[in-house]
Amino acid sequence: MWLVKKLLKWIYSKRQKRKGGFSLRKSILFTGGGTAGHVTVNLALIPHFLREGWEVEYIGSENGIEKQLIAGLDQVRYHAISTGKLRRYFDWNNFKDPFRVLKGIFQAYRLIRRQKPGLIFSKGGFVSVPVVIGGWLNRVPVIIHESDLTPGLANKLATPFASKVITTFPETTRYFKSDRAEYVGAVIREELKQGDREQGLAICRFSPNKPVLLIMGGSLGAKRINEAVRENLVSLLEQFQIVHICGKGQVDSSLQFEGYKQFEYVSDELPHLMNMADLVISRAGSNSIFEFLALRKPMLLIPLSKAASRGDQILNAESFKKMGYCDVLQEEEMTAETFLNAVFRLFDRRAEVVAQMEKNEGEDPRDKVIRMIEELAKA
Repeated sequence: MWLVKKLLKWIYSKRQKRKGGFSLRKSILFTGGGTAGHVTVNLALIPHFLREGWEVEYIGSENGIEKQLIAGLDQVRYHAISTGKLRRYFDWNNFKDPFRVLKGIFQAYRLIRRQKPGLIFSKGGFVSVPVVIGGWLNRVPVIIHESDLTPGLANKLATPFASKVITTFPETTRYFKSDRAEYVGAVIREELKQGDREQGLAICRFSPNKPVLLIMGGSLGAKRINEAVRENLVSLLEQFQIVHICGKGQVDSSLQFEGYKQFEYVSDELPHLMNMADLVISRAGSNSIFEFLALRKPMLLIPLSKAASRGDQILNAESFKKMGYCDVLQEEEMTAETFLNAVFRLFDRRAEVVAQMEKNEGEDPRDKVIRMIEELAKA
């Protein structure tokens, strides 16, 4: 960590005074990766720019989930660079990764100099740091998007090299010592709002006359949540039909019940499954919970514990609870009994939660971000 900070200071001192670093053509470069959450906002924005005739490029890692997610977009050119994990704890790889980051900076610098994008939009994650610095060295304007209530380490390191930082939570702006930080709200994928309840029921072969419980544990699933669901499966199925998105390798094929449908991961079907849900159980990643809010889905949030994360999901969940959008069950307090009680308690007051969600109206943040990108790319 210390070595990375020294490296960034050195780059800052050696910046070349280049003129005309970005092109006047309509082009944009996206970056972000490591988890699906560091790609989701990019996926929400990219279709607009493709429709408007922009050239769209993406820089990510060689083997990250971002490469898989972007692969489905034929018109987007993907470039892989070297990257290292920026850890807050001791690990022997901490001595190697700064050199991987340095290599990534030079790779990104050369790519950006060759492609000459009009703007770089960074969603965060470790791979984004070399790209933001490479853009800064080329005099290309950079917008950083921070989804969580508290900024991640990668975005903290990249912020000095950005033209603007935009946030999902209003509270987040105070963590950036810069007047470039601006609250815009949550950017939601268009296709999620186009989901069809009837299609969701058909996919799962569910009845339209029984409530649907949707369980999502993040892009890799959540073992603890999966265990709690399966311990209570018989009791839950008395009240609900259940769509369980378990995560890779976590489907239990021995559980064959009417009204219980398991998936490792869903893509095209997701808007329909989310639309038909009456209640959602989820981790508290910011992209997901704002999507549930936009669709008016009452949530039981089970955030990652501080032992397994930097605590950002706990803060996300607490913020939503204060606004009346969800109930929260801490993972450390979760047992088969507390889990079941929390689900039924939320179901009983779901109308109250939806009423609170209905108060959350205003300009679509996606439109706001698109306008910001178009204006800054012309600057």
